[in-house]
Amino acid sequence: MHTGVLETFGVGITPGTVEANIGHTPLLRLLIDDIEIFAKAEHLNPGGSVKDRAALSMILEGERTGKLKPGMTIVDATSGNTGIAYAMIGASRGYRVKVCLPKNAGAQRKRILRSYGVEIIETDQMLSTDGARQIAREIFAADPENHFYPDQYNNDANWLAHYETTANEIWEQTQGRITHFVTGLGTSGTFTGTARRLRELNPLLKAFAVQPDSPLHGLEGLKHMATAARKPGIYDESLASGTLEVATEDALLMTGKLAREEGLLVGPSSGANVFAARKLAGSLQRPAVVVTVLCDGGERYLDEG
Repeated sequence: MHTGVLETFGVGITPGTVEANIGHTPLLRLLIDDIEIFAKAEHLNPGGSVKDRAALSMILEGERTGKLKPGMTIVDATSGNTGIAYAMIGASRGYRVKVCLPKNAGAQRKRILRSYGVEIIETDQMLSTDGARQIAREIFAADPENHFYPDQYNNDANWLAHYETTANEIWEQTQGRITHFVTGLGTSGTFTGTARRLRELNPLLKAFAVQPDSPLHGLEGLKHMATAARKPGIYDESLASGTLEVATEDALLMTGKLAREEGLLVGPSSGANVFAARKLAGSLQRPAVVVTVLCDGGERYLDEG
C-alpha cells in the first residue's frame, strides 16, 4: 500500500472552489454487446479532462513540500490538457502559469490557455513533447527561485492522483466487479496509478495499455511507447497485462460514433480507448466488466477536423 499525498483531494482545498469539484466523475455504460463496457467520464471534470486530477495532485504536493510558494510561476511541458488544468487551478489558487507546447498543438487548446492568462512558449514541433520538456527544464534551471516545475512525466504525484481517487471511484462504481481496465499512455499517470490500485484490490484484474499503432499518428496526447525517445519516468510496464494498438482512423471513427450514437462529444484519445475496450471485449467471455476512460471533451479538437 502506497502512502498518498492527497487523501482524495481533501487537504488544502476550499469547499466551493473549482478544485473541490475535480473527480467523482460518472461511470457510463457504453456500447453493450455480450460484455459490459463502462467509461469513466473524465471529460466532465471542471477543466474538461482527466488531467485535472494529476495537475491538482502535483500542485498540492508542491505546496505541501514547500516547492511551490505564493508568487511563483508554474512551468511545465504539455500537449494541452495538463496545461489547461494548471491554468484553471493556478487561477483559482493565485499562481501564474507558463506552458511549453509543440508549435503544432491545436489552436483551440491555445485559445483556452490564453483565456486563462497563460504564457505560451511554442517549441519545435518536430521534437514533439520531448522538445517542450527540454525547454521547460531550461526555464526552471535558469530561475528556480521563481518557478515551480511539476515535471508531470516524472512526478509521483501524477500517478498517485489516480491511485487515490480514480481507481477507488471505479471500484466503488462497479461494486468491485471490474475485471479489465483499459486506457491510453501519455505521461502514463492514469494507467499506472489506476492499474496499481485496482491490482491491489483485485490481484486477478487485467490492465491493458492503449497506444497508437505507429510512431507517426494523429492521436494527440498518446505515446507510441515502443519508439518513444524518452519514456515517462513514472511508467511501470510491469502493470500491463498486454498492449492494445489502435490506428488513428479507427480511433477517429469511434470518436464520431460516440458523438452520434451515444451523445458523447469527446476527443480522439477517448475514441481510441473505447475502440480498444470493444476490441478486447470481443475476446472475452462472461462474466467480464471492462472499464475505460473518456479522457477529454471534443470541443477542443473541432478546429482540427
